[in-house]
Amino acid sequence: MMARVTVVLLLLLVGYGLWWLFFLRHYESTDDAYVAGNVVQVTPQVAGTVVAINADDTELVQAGSALVELDRSDAKVALDQAEAQLAQTVREVRTLFVNNGTLGANVALRAAEVERARADLARRQELLGSGAVSKEDVEHARSALQNATSALEASREQLASNRVLTDRTTVSKHPNVQRAAGLVQAAYLAYARTSLPAPITGYVARRSVQVGQRVAPGMPLLSIVPLNALWVDANFKEVQVAHMRVGQPVTLQSDVYGSDVVYHGKVAGMAAGTGSAFALLPAQNASGNWIKVVQRVPVRITLDPKELQARPLRIGVSMQVKVDIAHDEGTSLTAGAAARTEPAYQTAVFDTSGKEAEALIAGIISANL
Repeated sequence: MMARVTVVLLLLLVGYGLWWLFFLRHYESTDDAYVAGNVVQVTPQVAGTVVAINADDTELVQAGSALVELDRSDAKVALDQAEAQLAQTVREVRTLFVNNGTLGANVALRAAEVERARADLARRQELLGSGAVSKEDVEHARSALQNATSALEASREQLASNRVLTDRTTVSKHPNVQRAAGLVQAAYLAYARTSLPAPITGYVARRSVQVGQRVAPGMPLLSIVPLNALWVDANFKEVQVAHMRVGQPVTLQSDVYGSDVVYHGKVAGMAAGTGSAFALLPAQNASGNWIKVVQRVPVRITLDPKELQARPLRIGVSMQVKVDIAHDEGTSLTAGAAARTEPAYQTAVFDTSGKEAEALIAGIISANL
C-alpha cells in the first residue's frame, strides 16, 4: 500500500514538474490588477451662472453635445458692442481711403493757385518799369505767391499723412479693422463658451454642478468616462517583470463576469517606477526602521476593443491577469513621444467657435464696405 502511495506521489510530482517546465514557468499572473481609463473633466472657460444642465450621471453623451448652459446676457451685450465697434471702424477706415482722393484733388487745386500767383507776379514785374503798376502791387503779388506755396505744402503734408494710414493695405486688412475684429472674436468666444460641450463621447460621472450655481473658470463641473478606451493596470511583483516585454499576449478575467469570460490584450508598457515611489507619502527607507518589502511595478495592458464592446467594464473593477512571457526577445521600454505621428488624445469640438467667429467678422466687414 505504501508503495502505491509513493508511486502516485512521485507521478504527481513528475507531472507537476513537467507542467511547470513546459507551461507554468512561461506565465506570470497577478490578481492585483484594476481597470483604468480616462476621466475627462468638464470645466468652464468663462465665469457665469448655470441656467441648464442637459445630462446627468450614468447617461451617454456624444462629443460636441451641450452639457451645461450658462447665462448669456452679459456676453451678448459685450458681443453686440464689439460688432457695432467693428462696423464703425470699417466705415472710418473707408473714410481714410476716400480722403486720399479728396486731399489729392486739394493738392492739385493748390498747385494751380501757385501757378496763377507765379504768373501774376511775373506780369506785374514786367509792368513795373513802365509805371503801369506800383511796387506795392508787386509786393502783394509776391505775398500771394508765398501764401499759395505754403498752402500747397500743407496740402501735400496732409495727403502724405493720410496715405501713411492707408498705404500697402486694404480696408479689411487695415490695423484698425483687425484690432476691432479681434475684439469681436474675443467677445464671440466668450459668448460661445457659455455653452459647455462634451469634449469626447462617454458616460457622465461625478456631476457636482447645480442649476443656479455661480461657476468660475477651471471649476470641475462633471466628468466624462469613455468606456470604449479602457486599459488595465496590473501591479506585478518586481521579481515577475524580468522577462516581460512590450507586445506580449495577456489573458484577463474580470470579477464582474467571472472565469467564464476571458479578455485578451497585450502589454503596452511598464511604469517608470514602483507604486511606492509615486505614492503620496513615499517610504522613507533611510529613516532607520527599514523593513524589506517586495515592491510592485505597474504594467499597462491594452484590451481588445471588440471584446470590451461586447462585455463592457467599469473603471476600478478587479481583474485576474496572466502574461505569456515565453517570448522575451523584445524590449520593456516603449517608444518615445517623438515616434508619434499624431496626438495621443485630441478633440475638435472647440474648433467650430473660432470658425463661426471668423464668419461673423467677415459678414460685418462685407456689410459695411
